[in-house]
Amino acid sequence: MAGKVFFSVSMSLDGFIAPESPEDLMGQQWMELQQWVFRQRFFRENLKLGEGGEEGRDNDIVRETFERTGASVLGKRMFDAGEGAWPEDPPFHTPVFVVTHEERDPWERQGGTTFYFVNDGIESALDRAREAAGEQDVRIAGGGETIVQYLNAGLIDEFHVALSPVLFGSGIRLFEGVEAGRVALDLVSAEPSPSTTHLNYTVHPR
Repeated sequence: MAGKVFFSVSMSLDGFIAPESPEDLMGQQWMELQQWVFRQRFFRENLKLGEGGEEGRDNDIVRETFERTGASVLGKRMFDAGEGAWPEDPPFHTPVFVVTHEERDPWERQGGTTFYFVNDGIESALDRAREAAGEQDVRIAGGGETIVQYLNAGLIDEFHVALSPVLFGSGIRLFEGVEAGRVALDLVSAEPSPSTTHLNYTVHPR
């Protein structure tokens, strides 16, 4: 049985998931947005950031998201931002399919992460990711434009938003360009924690 297609992101209260400029990734605003993740024990161990970290429901959600993912899909903009920032053992530990117009040989990294570059569209990238994931799920890992492309194409089954108590004012909006008349959502759960609020939705055609 094929797995689901999902995305999981942190979002500010005013709807942004990243700063406008890739140069501002890892800046103060972005770190505040992602602060709840960096505190978690599983995340710290996965990225080899050192011992310690919080345990509890937030940590469980980070671990469950990682464990359900058999392959990931990335947009070229997000890949470009991460290529120079990720360590030799990137955080994916799965095959990653990069939607791009560029022709490039696969880029194998440590920890089971290999980046494959797909230049014939989002559906082709998803088909390859599904095949690689087997019965596990495929995560559309970002960025915002890529997530919206998959939403508009009716290819997302469900998603998780961690609503962080920060304001951006500007940047990359999660749902910028979404064809709202074609996308309907059902709220599955809303789960607050001391650092964020976890919102889970299923997606179906309107």
